[in-house]
Amino acid sequence: MPEDFLKNPLSLFDVKGKTAIVTGATGAFGALAAQVLAGAGCNLVIAAGSGDALTKVARECEKLGAKVEGVNLRPSSAAHCDKIVAAAEQRFGSVDILVLASGINKVAKIVDQSPEAFAEVMDVNVTQSWLMARAAGRQMLAQGRGGKVIFMSSARGLLGHPAGYAAYCASKSLGCEWGATGITVNAIAPTVFRSPLTAWMYEDNENATAVRKGFITRVPKGRLGEPSDLAGPLLFLASKASDFYTGHILYADGGYTAG
Repeated sequence: MPEDFLKNPLSLFDVKGKTAIVTGATGAFGALAAQVLAGAGCNLVIAAGSGDALTKVARECEKLGAKVEGVNLRPSSAAHCDKIVAAAEQRFGSVDILVLASGINKVAKIVDQSPEAFAEVMDVNVTQSWLMARAAGRQMLAQGRGGKVIFMSSARGLLGHPAGYAAYCASKSLGCEWGATGITVNAIAPTVFRSPLTAWMYEDNENATAVRKGFITRVPKGRLGEPSDLAGPLLFLASKASDFYTGHILYADGGYTAG
């Protein structure tokens, strides 16, 4: 067994100089992923539909020392996905890491949810992720040196939810298909973590305290998640450290799915 890495185990997590694409880069997880990878030394291509928000994230990543290419597109078509990948190849010459952080949720009971709403959730969360992985995968395969594909999932994908999450709990993996190519395909599945969407749960008022207390009874770690709780798993899955992991869902949930 080669033991050179034992002289510097931290080198397993080194992504400096790699080119990473992050879709949904203006969302809570996408922006975090972009900044973590920027701080770790990646070149970045960030994509999202909101141009102003995209510019803000790009500036934050540049302050961390990254070279950044912003693409004001959602991965909503094969053509858009090809343009996002082309931007990475043209600016930085490669695609090494893909973080798929685009996603939506429309909570409704199945008998109340319209087919159009269900189709939109499936399109954004499944079809668009497939299209983007397809486009980036072609580039990675052509490069012939592997790559890292990281999906954003949810603990709801394992446990479901009685309050109308039927359209949100589907996922799939390309891990088996690309296993022998050196491209790994994994997912991070958090439970509640601090973001603009969940900020109300962290507030110091009666309603938030009651909801938080009820939720935490299901979390062995005894607290809600913080963005920093997702940074480590992301860096692991984006680096050489996870070369033997594929088709895996990493639950960043404080033990929520264990009980």
